[in-house]
Amino acid sequence: MCRSIRTLRAAEPHPTTGDVEAAARQYVRKLSGYRTPSRANAAVFETAIAEVAAATERMLAALGTEPVTGPEQPPVRRPA
Repeated sequence: MCRSIRTLRAAEPHPTTGDVEAAARQYVRKLSGYRTPSRANAAVFETAIAEVAAATERMLAALGTEPVTGPEQPPVRRPA
């Protein structure tokens, strides 16, 4: 859907809250069709970002830390 959102699971270094929020913001922008919402919709937009970020944090915690590899994801590089 949005190729610029990077995979956060098993990322090195571990994703920060800012990384999760940035991905959530890109996702909500894509779904809404707005880069910047109108003043009337700003609160709804920010609430959606917070909810997507919270759901993402819960999902990442539940999935564990195994690297994501396969034809669609490049291998995760580990420091030597």
